Amino acid sequence: MDSYDIIIVGGGPGGLTAGIYAGRQGTKNLILDKDLAGGIGREVPEMENYPGYENISGLKLTEIMKTQAEKNTEIHEFENVLNIEKNDDGFTVKTDKNEYLTKTVILATGSSHSHLNVPGEEEFLGRGVSYCATCDGLFFQSRDIIMVGGGNSALQEAIYLKNLGCNVTIVHRRDEFRAQKHLQNMVKAEGISVIYNATVEEIKGDMIVESVVLKDTKTEELSEMKTDGVFISVGYIPHTELAVQLGVNLDETGHIIVDKEQKTNVEYVYAIGDVCVGLKQWVVACGEGAVAATSAYHDIKQG
Repeated sequence: MDSYDIIIVGGGPGGLTAGIYAGRQGTKNLILDKDLAGGIGREVPEMENYPGYENISGLKLTEIMKTQAEKNTEIHEFENVLNIEKNDDGFTVKTDKNEYLTKTVILATGSSHSHLNVPGEEEFLGRGVSYCATCDGLFFQSRDIIMVGGGNSALQEAIYLKNLGCNVTIVHRRDEFRAQKHLQNMVKAEGISVIYNATVEEIKGDMIVESVVLKDTKTEELSEMKTDGVFISVGYIPHTELAVQLGVNLDETGHIIVDKEQKTNVEYVYAIGDVCVGLKQWVVACGEGAVAATSAYHDIKQG
């Protein structure tokens, strides 16, 4: 059974950064990701707030980081971690392909898209319903679509879809956006239509999406709106199954609680990125990855 100093579960921005820092410290490390490295960060259409780049897509930045990380750590993509057990020498990490021993674990398990949980959402997934503008936007050029949500991701994707040539309308359940002001200004500048105080109650169609049922959150009046597609960006659900197995403490929202060194309440277990309490930003995850890898290194040396 292969043995490592640090195993990082998840190859998103935080996990890749942790791998870079861990490798440069001279430890033996492994990143395990159930999919492609980068996670949902690959779906970000463009970023204007990542230091060093005036504008870069999540996919492009992921590939740059992955290339750098591969010089410092092993990366196993499409290898899903099923279980992590504490043992006398550290931890046994069991995947769907192998088992590994490690002295420390960094949980960078990220999050997945929240769903609306309305009729038609699952039925029309891939047939007009999407959670990824960069994945599916090209299919909707010159067509009418709605973007559901009011945070940074929703507005970023709405702008991206508009620039692709889609006819975009944002549907938001409140009377104002939660997104950063510059994104709100860009939505106005692009002339993107917005329906405030509305929720999607049902997604309708025959073989593909044809319309949505909207409810006015103030009057509760229902109306039907024709659309060719529904893009959904209403938040994320942290992946904490492995954390729960290990007895890691979560907060009331289901996120992992860590200290300033990214340590959890379980010795030699650290957590970073969207699975943790805190600001959900690419640059934050990278910083946390650097801190966690350094903390793990020091703990190994002192232990």
